[in-house]
Amino acid sequence: MHFNHYGGEAARLAADLVNLTAPPPPEHLEPLLATHGVVHHTLTAAQTETIWTWSRRLAACFGQQDLEERCQAVNTLLADASSSPRISLHDGRPHLHYSATGADAAAHIRAVTAAGLAYVVCSADAERLGRCARHACGLAFVDTSRNGRRTYCSVRCANNDAVARHRERRQGDIRPSTTRKTRRT
Repeated sequence: MHFNHYGGEAARLAADLVNLTAPPPPEHLEPLLATHGVVHHTLTAAQTETIWTWSRRLAACFGQQDLEERCQAVNTLLADASSSPRISLHDGRPHLHYSATGADAAAHIRAVTAAGLAYVVCSADAERLGRCARHACGLAFVDTSRNGRRTYCSVRCANNDAVARHRERRQGDIRPSTTRKTRRT
């Protein structure tokens, strides 16, 4: 499945922000933002703290949940991001921007990620905002698979979970031997 830049890529940015495990310093967050196409990604410590707090709120939109519950969570984020879409021609072609030109970087990231989640819910499928099914993982992800049935954040987690299930089954099949055969020579 292909997403437009401001929809799917912004939702992927939201998932990556959710998957942060601790408040990052600006120099660790800036490359992540650049990877997801955020042009103005130089941050102050205060902006980084704002994004960290926002990332904890984004987490409520990922994983198994009722459609109404997910829509309410995204709507709350959209309201709190409080930006209006605008048509921009900065690269010669009309496209939407979700924050005003010159907006604070943290405000822009809040607006873009909230809009990206809304885009996925409305244009793809709300269930595509998933959490890894592997017991020890739980990372957030945006399902871009063709059929929308992805349950793991990565192939590695899927393989690790399959191996663990296989080993559990094998443990159930192995019974200790009570007699031991001796070999004659």
